[in-house]
Amino acid sequence: MTRPASFKYFKTNPEIIRLAVMLYIRFPLSLRNVEDLLHERGIDVSHETVRYWWNRFGPMFAAEIRRNRVQQLRSFSKWQWHVDEVFVKVNGKRHYLWRAVDHEGEVLEAVVTKRRNKQAALKFLKKLMKRHGKAENVVTDRFASCRAALRELGAAEKQQTGRWLNNRVENSHLPFRRRERAMQRFRRMRSLQKFVSVHSSVYNHFNQEGSLASRDTFKLTRAAALSE
Repeated sequence: MTRPASFKYFKTNPEIIRLAVMLYIRFPLSLRNVEDLLHERGIDVSHETVRYWWNRFGPMFAAEIRRNRVQQLRSFSKWQWHVDEVFVKVNGKRHYLWRAVDHEGEVLEAVVTKRRNKQAALKFLKKLMKRHGKAENVVTDRFASCRAALRELGAAEKQQTGRWLNNRVENSHLPFRRRERAMQRFRRMRSLQKFVSVHSSVYNHFNQEGSLASRDTFKLTRAAALSE
């Protein structure tokens, strides 16, 4: 995926770097877990090296995945969006992670804010609409900030609320919660925003909805995602 020039001055094989970064982002593993898994494959690297690779190449890989998918999302993901927020502790202080997914579970956007008010909801929705256009329906909870933000954007009539209507975006928080426990929370808001952006792109790339396809089709799409 990444151009060979991106690995210039690195003595390690690019395939090893891709593997280490993919293991760390895709699965709920710590840096030392990745170090141990690589050691079992005969690759001797430090967990600090894995950290450096993740910080250097993780956003680069995620940007390429997002760039390849954004045109498809703009064409096929406008029917219905699900928007929700969860609290995340950053250095002991409460922050809010806003997430939007489409009707198929594709993560469209993830933004971290310090507050959970109208301004935060407006910031998130503006960024979402700028990148992905406008949806026909926007499913949210009954929180007043979302209603006020949609009203200001002239999309109040598109909002839908219901007890179980937003289960799809609620479930999309679960992979992040597993990663959060493995990473023992976050220390800075900037590192949290960086990680959720990269994690969302990689999650979309490997989310093949195996329960909705035959085993043969699932294996083909999984192999294609891995090789890409």
